[in-house]
Amino acid sequence: MSSRKATLRLSENIDDEGRIIPEGAARLTKTVAEFASIAKSSGCVQLMSFATSAVREATNSDEVLARVRHETGVDLRVLAGVDEARLTFLAVRRWYGWSAGRILNLDIGGGSLELSSGCDEAPDVALSLPLGAGRLTRDWLREDPPGKHRVAVLRDWLDAEMVIPAKQLLDSGRPDLAVGTSKTFRTLARLTGAAPSGAGPRERRILSSSGLRQLIAFISRMTAADRAELEGVSSDRSQQLVAGALVAEASMRALSLDTLEICPWALREGLILRKLDTDLDSEPGAGNGRPSGIPGPTETVSR
Repeated sequence: MSSRKATLRLSENIDDEGRIIPEGAARLTKTVAEFASIAKSSGCVQLMSFATSAVREATNSDEVLARVRHETGVDLRVLAGVDEARLTFLAVRRWYGWSAGRILNLDIGGGSLELSSGCDEAPDVALSLPLGAGRLTRDWLREDPPGKHRVAVLRDWLDAEMVIPAKQLLDSGRPDLAVGTSKTFRTLARLTGAAPSGAGPRERRILSSSGLRQLIAFISRMTAADRAELEGVSSDRSQQLVAGALVAEASMRALSLDTLEICPWALREGLILRKLDTDLDSEPGAGNGRPSGIPGPTETVSR
């Protein structure tokens, strides 16, 4: 019905001890309060609130969650990384349908990279790796611009990190369709020639490995401020764009992918779809509408 977003970049607001810094925790609390108010004024009767990798892995996670609960009344539930991958995969499967065959999905977040592969609505393999664009920017690319040597070192490190996950995914079967989800992939596709968001979600968008390599050579020499001037790049995302591009490149190289289809649905839609499935299953006289092997909502979301 409607959509509202706020960019928090929590993965870049982690100190050397792994704690979310006070400014980040305050921004999270304020945003949760604002969005809970919007939901209430919009007539929303049930609020689903989830936190992902930055909150999940912070050493002061319990403290931050308690503050949010105390100041806003909202009880944020923390999603496990594997559940992120599984729910995103569900959204991708529903978007492309059964005829797509085996789908391999890649999703780059601020704190983690989710990978999944399967022929059903639940993936055969679901992985979550600490290779998010914000995390890598914070740990590897603090200089602006990052510098040719630093980019080369990170590129080699990512190649090594992707060896085992790529084998796990490919051992389950070669994909019929390779897909990229998340704002990072949409931005990279836009910068390599894909249609703008104004063309609508049904427009086919592709990211090629050759186009990505050329883009990295270009944006890695630019400052974050200059990258923010590029069409399709927001100032909130420009800082972590190089790291996101390097993760995308390493993933595609490790998985021998020449192109990725960009899917407009991702984790948010997966959560909504799973909730709709649950509501349908709970209606009087309704059977379990999920194909065999599909985990129920409590199995997937509430771990």
